[in-house]
Amino acid sequence: MKAAVLYEGTKIETREVEDLFCESKDVKIRVKSCGICGSDIHKMQTTWKYKYPATMGHEFVGEIVEIGRDVAKYKVGDRVVCIPFLPCRSCNYCEQGHYSMCENYKMIGTHLSGGFAEYSVIPESNILSIKDLDYDKASFIEPLAVVMHAIMGIKVEIGDSVIIFGAGTIGMLSLQVVNNIGTRKIIVVDIDNEKLKLAKEYGATHTINSLEENLQQKVNEYTNNLGADIALECAGSPITQEQALLVTKKRGKIAYTGIAYKDVTLKEEAFENIFRKELTLKGFWNSYSAPFPGREWLNAIDFLITGKVKVDSLISHTFSVDEVNKAFEMILNKKEKYNKVLIKP
Repeated sequence: MKAAVLYEGTKIETREVEDLFCESKDVKIRVKSCGICGSDIHKMQTTWKYKYPATMGHEFVGEIVEIGRDVAKYKVGDRVVCIPFLPCRSCNYCEQGHYSMCENYKMIGTHLSGGFAEYSVIPESNILSIKDLDYDKASFIEPLAVVMHAIMGIKVEIGDSVIIFGAGTIGMLSLQVVNNIGTRKIIVVDIDNEKLKLAKEYGATHTINSLEENLQQKVNEYTNNLGADIALECAGSPITQEQALLVTKKRGKIAYTGIAYKDVTLKEEAFENIFRKELTLKGFWNSYSAPFPGREWLNAIDFLITGKVKVDSLISHTFSVDEVNKAFEMILNKKEKYNKVLIKP
């Protein structure tokens, strides 16, 4: 089968590799669509710390073409999404149902062969049916589950005012989910006017370009000088991670989902706001809960099937498996603007 193989650093080659063997409780799927995640880029740029050669890709969906002899719930021809996280199920956190905190987990697309290939082999316990959902739309299930994990965890409620930092894939998915909850105001912050325009189309009540406008002044204007009830930090920037502390109201809540990948240094005002305003800060990692994989995944599938979350406008580029190297070259060299990039057979 063909697979895009990472050999060292950012060197990727598409080549013929050995077919994957389907064990008794596994299914083999023909990959139909796989998203490139920001974490894929980071792992390459900071030198891949896992085993070489590697086939990345963890946001993928496909059709079952083979099942192991002990597979009971699925059959050949079923359309499914891959749940890439493999918890050990025996550590202290797994026993409590906190699978995202597993101390001995493995990831498909990191430790095991992933979706930048024609085929992938997955345990039956790590797939869910996508019914008739379009494959490209279904490739958003994993990042949408990440969004669900944060929004459910921070407990966004009807009538809340929410500020979202970052209008990339995670930010735009977050916008649509909180819009469905019945939030009163949704303020989206970014430095790209094109993305902010799309945010308006997806339901943002207000947008702020923080390079062109005074962020705190505009948030005060939109919230009657109170600040936002909830801040969702989706950009993974040290700047926005600090800004969230400056524009959240007293006794408000901040959900951190973006990874900065560098030190975050806080101004005095930002740090003092944590205790003077009695802010609640909570980080969210991955997308899993009990019973595995959790309501996050079931809700993500439902929101995409019912059209509550729309993703067509978020897809900026599509590449074949033969063109994976070209896709990463575009992203790493920042040759052009992009949003969600999909890899397809």
